[in-house]
Amino acid sequence: MQKAVAEKIILGIDPGTTVMGYGLIEVRGNTPRLITMGVLELSKYKDHYLKLRKIFERVISLIDSYHPDELAIEAPFYGKNVQSMLKLGRAQGVAMAAALSRSLPIFEYAPLRIKQAITGRGNASKEQVALFLQQYLDMGEIPKHLDATDGLAAAVCHCFQKQNLMSSGGVKSWKEFIRNNPGRVK
Repeated sequence: MQKAVAEKIILGIDPGTTVMGYGLIEVRGNTPRLITMGVLELSKYKDHYLKLRKIFERVISLIDSYHPDELAIEAPFYGKNVQSMLKLGRAQGVAMAAALSRSLPIFEYAPLRIKQAITGRGNASKEQVALFLQQYLDMGEIPKHLDATDGLAAAVCHCFQKQNLMSSGGVKSWKEFIRNNPGRVK
């Protein structure tokens, strides 16, 4: 029998300099529950450094409001546009700096890893990730900006990762997996 995991709050962030998505979940035992999710819209700001400041301030505000235990953040992926990748890396770095300033442990996940953890497929679309989370967390409507569900997906991915690390040697059959994870199968 698997030992219950203590209550934990995880903040997930999908960094961006146009839109930053975030989601917070509470984990009791092996069951995540949605606390909140949303986006920080940055397109109205023209100055890149002002955008970075807004990211820092919003992450600090989320940490101070919800007191998460850990931060799960999507890592920048290699793209063809080097300038865009640099800006994304800065946005991620500022969000990480905000977490570090509050002594929050940081866990970084590649986009492929997050999609794989959520849908079982690394090439899943943003819409597929959002639909899974909508059903899994019983969230009601899917938000207008899928960056919010991407941030939420980072938190849920981290929750699943922690569960996998804590399980003893994995499962031996689908029947055992279903018995041990009733909330993950519908």
